[in-house]
Amino acid sequence: MTFFDYSDVRWQIPDRFAKGHRQAWQRLQQPGMWWSSLEKLDIAAEVRNAENIRTQLKAALSPGSVEFPRKISTKLSDTVLEVIYRITADPSRLSRDWFQSVMSRGLSDVHYVELVGTLVTVLSIDDFHRALGMPLEHLPKALLGEPERRRPSGAKDEGSWVKTVPADSLDSPDIEIYGGRSTVANVVRALSLVPSEVVALADMGATQYLSYGEMREFVNIDRELSRAQIEFVAVKVSTANECFY
Repeated sequence: MTFFDYSDVRWQIPDRFAKGHRQAWQRLQQPGMWWSSLEKLDIAAEVRNAENIRTQLKAALSPGSVEFPRKISTKLSDTVLEVIYRITADPSRLSRDWFQSVMSRGLSDVHYVELVGTLVTVLSIDDFHRALGMPLEHLPKALLGEPERRRPSGAKDEGSWVKTVPADSLDSPDIEIYGGRSTVANVVRALSLVPSEVVALADMGATQYLSYGEMREFVNIDRELSRAQIEFVAVKVSTANECFY
């Protein structure tokens, strides 16, 4: 089965989208650093399930007053499901207190970070399809294997909800995740407790937004829109999503 065949779509979709989306699906079906492949696909299915309560969560005075949808997964805990539904459908009201409460219920910081990375991948691609009126892509089949379960030794408390890894503290297998840069923005380090998710986020950004190299270019970029047009769309999307970064 060929995933992400955009050849018959009415819109002229650049080839990098199909390539980048297929790469994301290949990652999704493989064991992660902490979650198994089956668990990652369950997370993906529940991200889609969260759409059933997006409107109710947005309108509710308190997210606790909204009944979560009937779960699809039989493997994920209620705490994990809460994290998926809240981040997917009502992210603007998340708080450090909420994060600490889910940690106190047994979810580890590394599992949380990889869950966020998986969620962002699926939601980004699904919303791309929704925006163009296309059906969502079928989820891939899980591949066998065990998670690597390797925690970066250089992780530090830098003020975020989870520990992050400075560029000068990367372990040897992760030395290139920041593209060799010595100064790295907070948003780039955000998922660094799970180094593979830093790479996945960068690849998705290069597909649907800009690569890190292109972000330093303000005129000569090989895109269908100008840099100014790209940033105008980015600001509008961020505002609609109540992203205050």
